[in-house]
Amino acid sequence: MFFRATWAVFRKDVQLELRSRYAINALGMFVAASLVLVLFALGQTEISPPVRAALLWIVILFAACVGLGRAFVAEEERGTTLLLQLHVPPSAVYAGKLLYNAALTLALNLAAAAGFLLVTGAEIAAPGVLLLTLVLGAIGLAGATTLLAAMIARASGGAPLLAVLAFPVLVPLLFSVVNLTERATRPFTAGLWTEALPDLTSLVGFAGLLITASSLLFEYVWTE
Repeated sequence: MFFRATWAVFRKDVQLELRSRYAINALGMFVAASLVLVLFALGQTEISPPVRAALLWIVILFAACVGLGRAFVAEEERGTTLLLQLHVPPSAVYAGKLLYNAALTLALNLAAAAGFLLVTGAEIAAPGVLLLTLVLGAIGLAGATTLLAAMIARASGGAPLLAVLAFPVLVPLLFSVVNLTERATRPFTAGLWTEALPDLTSLVGFAGLLITASSLLFEYVWTE
């Protein structure tokens, strides 16, 4: 029952997004505009790996806040919140929305990283580390923003609040993903995976803690 309901919520959100393309267009335009701005600002200037990593995750963070806030705002706008509350267990609603947000954020991360590396001409010394960073970063971003999106959905004009509320929560995640991205795009050194292990472990712990806490709190936020 739980898995069927979770899959139904996820499939509904994907189908509605493919029909309206609101979040896809918003994220795509934000990433494209950011990359063009970076391209014109840098010109032929070579930037260091730490600056490159920080710029990439600034683009990802603010693009994610633009799109992920729609997860529950769209239910309020369509008037389907009560329908979900009556027919779907809160845990399945949270899991379905979390799965949708994670998939959307992962697609955003991959597109933003590909475009950013193309624009800056950076070489990837450790593709595995970068890919794992983008995947764990997507799960962490989705875990941190799904519950916040449910909280702000009923506030008038609350969608822009997501970036303000999410940033303090996401600071530990941002430190780890920027460190890992910097390691993955600098010249290869022996023991790179060993150096990356503490930050990778931190990302797994961060995502697990936030998702566990959010799943416990979601029913109260959803039904009150």
